[in-house]
Amino acid sequence: MTCWSSVTHLTSDCFRTQCAQARCGQSLRLGYASSVSTETPTLPRRIAHLDMDAFYASVELLRYPQLKGLPVVIGGGRRREDDLLARMRIAQPEREWTANDLADIPVNMFPLIGGYTGRGVITTATYAARAFGVGSAMGVMKAAQLCPQAILLPVDFEQYRHYSRRFKEIVHEITPLVEDRGVDEIYMDFTQVPGGQREGGRVLARLIQKSITGATGLTCSIGVAPNKLLAKMASELNKPNGISILKHEDLQEKIWPLPCRKINGIGPKADAKLQAHGIHTIGQLALREQAWLLEHFGKSYGAWLHQAAHGWDDRPVVTESEPVSMSRETTFEKDLHVLHDKAALGQIFTRLCQQVAADLQRKGYVGKTIGIKLRFDNFQTVTRDSTLAIYTADAQAIRQAAGLCLKRIDFKRRIRLLGVRVGSLVKAGSEQSLYPPIAKSSTSVLGVQEAASSKDHLHEQADLF
Repeated sequence: MTCWSSVTHLTSDCFRTQCAQARCGQSLRLGYASSVSTETPTLPRRIAHLDMDAFYASVELLRYPQLKGLPVVIGGGRRREDDLLARMRIAQPEREWTANDLADIPVNMFPLIGGYTGRGVITTATYAARAFGVGSAMGVMKAAQLCPQAILLPVDFEQYRHYSRRFKEIVHEITPLVEDRGVDEIYMDFTQVPGGQREGGRVLARLIQKSITGATGLTCSIGVAPNKLLAKMASELNKPNGISILKHEDLQEKIWPLPCRKINGIGPKADAKLQAHGIHTIGQLALREQAWLLEHFGKSYGAWLHQAAHGWDDRPVVTESEPVSMSRETTFEKDLHVLHDKAALGQIFTRLCQQVAADLQRKGYVGKTIGIKLRFDNFQTVTRDSTLAIYTADAQAIRQAAGLCLKRIDFKRRIRLLGVRVGSLVKAGSEQSLYPPIAKSSTSVLGVQEAASSKDHLHEQADLF
């Protein structure tokens, strides 16, 4: 193929044509090979991790480009009819403000987070806000203390899902081996993809970056390494809009000086325990004997810590995986009472059931375990679930089963969060979905599973919501 001989000047169309041919099983000469061999050479693994930069905030900046460079946080509540347009119609009634005029709204018309007293958490923040210590999963009121001058925007999950699907479609046009890891990140296997070995994977990563930005206006950071563990860490080294290439020989210089928390899989509790033993960096962890790690952290986790510190990870990029469950949940702006706020709770509960049912139907699954999740005003989390006699993706059936689960909860406190879950999923129309399972029910409080009978927990009360 003539276009492959100059891959550094490859056009996107030519490149995508080669990728499509490779997926169809056609023979393909790799640009780095000086001769054609009848044997397939063993290529070094090149695994990439792509992470969209401040994804939710960046999507909002497409809507409001006048906020670029300013501290902006996303959270506090779901987007309704754009309140900003209503404010502009009052402030400037001589102009007919529509959704096409969002970029013209003056910056001083946007609400600031300072003085915010409502409920909610930060889903993400721009890099300008992060400089003040504001981060994901932080309470909005805490963020208001750190950066009161930040602009607060509500979340718009529909728009975020739209751009999530869009950037993944673009990546699939370039490289076929993609593992979906959430709304804003993916793994990719560059090993056998044309251009995946050139400059350690930088050529292909650069093409993906430019293609995503050109089509969406969004930026991403990509790390390329011998495995998924190192690739994820590499994607964080040069944010935003950066590319980082890691090889095993770079481990001591680039990875070992980092804190242990940079390893995906070391949480706050494990990190605190490591620090108590004087282990603060990945390099210090790598110097510990495996036997010592097994003794102090257990056989399984201790062995994994030893492997992770040395950058060992042979997990494949999984292009297809079956979901175990699907769920929807929401945190209320104020705590709700099961009796005084029954109407509002009923509407929210029904909507959650409908959303889960729509998710199942759109993705072609049915489930038989229906569950609910509640968090009370004292932050106690309680779950209940029940297994049906048949698989379903019907909103009404989910609503009925979830409603029965609610009756097994003693509502002595106000509710902070409500969620609905459908588990034990199988493909709709599959042979397994046609055979009725044995019904059972269970209860979980703060993650502790207990056998429970519906009869033991039913309260003498009408449909709660």
